[in-house]
Amino acid sequence: MKTNRLFKELLRGIEGTLEVAVLSFAYYFSFRNFYSSGLFPAYLGRGKYLLLLVYALLVFALFFLNQCFLYGRLKLSHIIISQTIDIAIVDVITYMQLCLMANKMLPLFPTICLFFIDIIICFILCYIYTACYHKINTPRKALLVYGNEEAKYLKEDINKQSHRLNVASTVSTDLGLNKIIEMISDYDAVIINDVGAEIRNDILKYCYGNGIRTYLVPKISDILIRGSDDVTLHDTPFLLSKGQGLNVYNRMVKRMMDIIVCLIALVVFSPILLIIAIAIKIEDRGPVFYLQERVTKDEEHFNIIKFRSMIVDAEKDGKPLPATDNDSRITKVGKIIRRFRVDELPQIFNILKGDMSIVGPRPERVEHVEMYKKDIPEFVFRYKVKGGLTGYAQVYGKYNTTAYDKLRLDLLYIENYSILLDIKLIIETVRILFSKESTEGFENNEDMAE
Repeated sequence: MKTNRLFKELLRGIEGTLEVAVLSFAYYFSFRNFYSSGLFPAYLGRGKYLLLLVYALLVFALFFLNQCFLYGRLKLSHIIISQTIDIAIVDVITYMQLCLMANKMLPLFPTICLFFIDIIICFILCYIYTACYHKINTPRKALLVYGNEEAKYLKEDINKQSHRLNVASTVSTDLGLNKIIEMISDYDAVIINDVGAEIRNDILKYCYGNGIRTYLVPKISDILIRGSDDVTLHDTPFLLSKGQGLNVYNRMVKRMMDIIVCLIALVVFSPILLIIAIAIKIEDRGPVFYLQERVTKDEEHFNIIKFRSMIVDAEKDGKPLPATDNDSRITKVGKIIRRFRVDELPQIFNILKGDMSIVGPRPERVEHVEMYKKDIPEFVFRYKVKGGLTGYAQVYGKYNTTAYDKLRLDLLYIENYSILLDIKLIIETVRILFSKESTEGFENNEDMAE
């Protein structure tokens, strides 16, 4: 098994290197043949290798950040969409770089052609790599150890969606540690879900000592520990959990990025904002925007701004009424702007004002927060940071993800925050807009109701 794993890692490394090399060669061909050599005399010698290196590093960095090298482990559509977004970013940056080098605006057509050639290359190579992965890879036979009956749901979810694991059997901790350990030897991996601390630690230590892959569904305390700092006092190691959310430096950098990105977005999307506003006004003469009270950092309340996509007074009695796919309250314009998620664009103003951030836990309605807190007291932990237009739970969860699972995802974001994680989630948000999974469970999503 170890040899097989090393072989797959080596093969994936070769495949990734080859893809970056082919994309870089396509860029080099475009540079040498479609832009005037008189503009770049310093780069006709060895300087051209520097340009190649910069392009290759940009592609590699974005592909690595967005898990685009996980051929076969992720869905082909996931990788293709992510690579398309990354290539678009790299080609735009490279075009701007060439314009700065030439000290003039260069023709855009060669870069557009390069982009489409890159997409064709990515599709062909990713298709081949994914097919190779599925041909040589067999899913690991896994044993699911659970603490209560509800935790068994994971078996069906994994077997339906994962190419890496096949949950062949489940076993309750009621069977006892010794019996479970006897069973483990017949499996390639173990999944531990909702198991008591003592027996969970014993199983984990056994698997670790015997080199058995272990997938642990974390409890909230596990996530908090994961985000702790390593501290050594004298000769004793400590894990320091500060419970303060982001530090001052991270808050400053995050706020600066919010302002810069939103100002750029405001300029880029201003024609769309104007068209949508006019269309809403023309349809029924009602207000263009819809304000709704939400909760953000430190449980402060604010009014989130959205384009109105429902009829006026869609919630006459003030009670939340979840929207469904064929809800009669949704206007004609509303169906279109909801379909393309552009009803959320006015939240740019919330971000500029400081009520929200681009990335963070999704701001919930006040009544939902109160309801969740009764069942999950730890729900308030997500208010260590500002609410966000997008976030970890929005990217890696679904509309029908439970409140508890959303909380765990949001805490993973808070406890592992970095500016690179924000950039990754922004790029991933663009990807999920094109994924069918992003709309699963839409009819049950209370947050989508106005």
